[in-house]
Amino acid sequence: MQTLIAAGRVYDFSHTVGRSAASGTGFRHPCAVTMGTGADANASYVISRGFEMIPNVHWSRTALGVRVTKVVLGGVSGEEELITEFGKYGNSPGQFIWPAGVAVDSQGLVYVTDEWLNRVSVYDANGKFLKLWGETGKADGEFDGPSGILINPQDDIYIVDTRNHRVQKLTKDGAHLASWGERGSGEGQLDSPWGIAADSDGFVYVSDHMNHRAQKFTAEGAFVASFGSEGTGRGQLGRPSGMAVDGDGDVYVCDWSNNRVQVFAADSRFITTLQGDARELSHWAKMTVEANPDAVRRRREVPNPEVEWRLSMPADLVFDTLNQRLIIADTQRQRVQIYNKLQDYAIPSRTI
Repeated sequence: MQTLIAAGRVYDFSHTVGRSAASGTGFRHPCAVTMGTGADANASYVISRGFEMIPNVHWSRTALGVRVTKVVLGGVSGEEELITEFGKYGNSPGQFIWPAGVAVDSQGLVYVTDEWLNRVSVYDANGKFLKLWGETGKADGEFDGPSGILINPQDDIYIVDTRNHRVQKLTKDGAHLASWGERGSGEGQLDSPWGIAADSDGFVYVSDHMNHRAQKFTAEGAFVASFGSEGTGRGQLGRPSGMAVDGDGDVYVCDWSNNRVQVFAADSRFITTLQGDARELSHWAKMTVEANPDAVRRRREVPNPEVEWRLSMPADLVFDTLNQRLIIADTQRQRVQIYNKLQDYAIPSRTI
């Protein structure tokens, strides 16, 4: 369903961007996405996790495709534009092993979490490495598997400290301000949390990965509500990952192991499910396929192309407020899928 109408919301599939590529016009397991700010508000930053296991290759060169890609996604297929890419696999300053989350502050600086090196790397808007902070541990300001990252309008940074089962609030330089959470399944407790988002009122949402739910907190970490339960039904979740909140207060959760995105209202009511609708290849993918006549013929032999349209283990998403659209990192398909959230949609009259 390319135009989905549910509970007064309209989600209209726009297009997809990406292909499998170790560099350039594509992604390699895109696991996180965010929007730029200021003059770069129309640009997206996409983290590629890459492939790591390559036999007989030194560890520092094994992960093909690990990087951050800065791209303008365009309004329709064919308008996408690669701006730059930066970072690579390694443990030197400015490099990553397991990049997991990305966020941009009010000055346009880009922050990338690394859940293996337990640190945050900071770059300017063009990808120049500036600094890093963080170290391994359980004390305040230390990390064990930092993943999702959120920067609020005051430039306070919230980081999901996954294997410490908590959320930490820090300054732009990594100084600890506050933290909350402990391992468990009760209200306010967390088990391997991953994604994080905030609404316009400052409430913070965290995807509680191994508890198969999402939780809502105040900006100071006080528990407010929980929604979702383990399963495959409407409003149920399977190892949720990335989260986003739009200007209307609607909450989007990457239902990672169920290969979909679940949409909830601000009061935690289930709204609808997005499963992916990429019926056409992206512009970049078309260029690759159409250059190979054999690939074109083999694709015509596929008995059920619908499988390719759908999301596969989506890891993250962001709501692009400037263009009123949802951008989903379709991780296993090496692309992003884009849905416009339409306002004042007129339902077409029935025709015969």
